[in-house]
Amino acid sequence: MTTLAVVKKNGVAAIAADTLTKWGTTKESSSYVVNHGKLIQVDGSWLAVTGYTTFILILKEYFADPDVQAEFHSVAGIFRTWQSLHAALKEQYFLLPGEDKDDDIESSQMDVLIANPHGIFGVAEHRSVQEFARFYAYGSGSDLAMGAMHALYNSQLSAEEIARRAIEAAAEFDDRTGLPVEVKTIQLLGA
Repeated sequence: MTTLAVVKKNGVAAIAADTLTKWGTTKESSSYVVNHGKLIQVDGSWLAVTGYTTFILILKEYFADPDVQAEFHSVAGIFRTWQSLHAALKEQYFLLPGEDKDDDIESSQMDVLIANPHGIFGVAEHRSVQEFARFYAYGSGSDLAMGAMHALYNSQLSAEEIARRAIEAAAEFDDRTGLPVEVKTIQLLGA
């Protein structure tokens, strides 16, 4: 699985991800897999991806297409971007939505955190989009990461260090999260 974290503090946004890949019960650490990164840069935004590793390749290819109109500056823009992406996932990348009979909306089968100069955001598998005020986490170790960020947020630590420690805490206790941590930082507008 994966653990992702995003933090906004003192004019800086930080986004972090672990680097462990799992195939069934087999752990594929970064010392064995060269393309272990879960962070993707799209123009001025960083995206962190949960779900199948194929989604990282899909998102890189999809957003590299010059005809794709991606907007990550607001909740509404991200929602529109993800609606178009979902259609492409089904038509171009053969996504099987695998709906649960209790679901009202098809799943895109991934959760994504976004950090850019406009703030920190999250897109859940059913394409609900949220903007976060301070921090958030997705993935198998998200409860552990959220607890760590809550405990550390009012300390003297930077956004980058809080995000890093959140992933480290998850890796310590969640067997589906592994080190090293990958972290990117961005200056927020108006900071």
